[in-house]
Amino acid sequence: MVCFQLNALLCALFLSINFLEFCVGVDTLLPNQTIVVGQTLMSESQVFEMGFFSPGNSRNRYLGIWYISTPDVVVWVANRDEPVPDSGEVLLAIAGNGDLVISSAGRVVWSTNSSGVAASPVLQLLDTGNLVLVDGESESSAQGCIWQSFDYPTDTWLPGMRMVDDIDAGGKSI
Repeated sequence: MVCFQLNALLCALFLSINFLEFCVGVDTLLPNQTIVVGQTLMSESQVFEMGFFSPGNSRNRYLGIWYISTPDVVVWVANRDEPVPDSGEVLLAIAGNGDLVISSAGRVVWSTNSSGVAASPVLQLLDTGNLVLVDGESESSAQGCIWQSFDYPTDTWLPGMRMVDDIDAGGKSI
């Protein structure tokens, strides 16, 4: 009887630790993982959070990054031109070709359309607020960066962002 209670206690403890780890959040998304409404990534120092949100009374969902201390301050939005209706299932994943994609009802709503190729793509939310898609097998993140949100600013300028004349055309820093 004592052995059964000990096993039950250990099992409950293990499940609790895994649940807490998931709730606290992590800063990376691997190719075999997805993010759905209610799940987020948090930067390592817990400054920024990324996930799906609906602004104000909107019935649309967007993928964004915001300050954890002030969740109403969204600093970057991925699919601002292609919102997903609140009624549909929406998820974020790393596609087989290494692109980051938002899909709903089996349709790709938004994609990074990156030209880089990664043996092991990993999505990471940095403490700077930059969302980066890197090759996990690269020696350094700078060399292995395939795509980053800082190259596609919305209406908020964060420290560390660079101005470029036209990133899609291979633009130069200004």
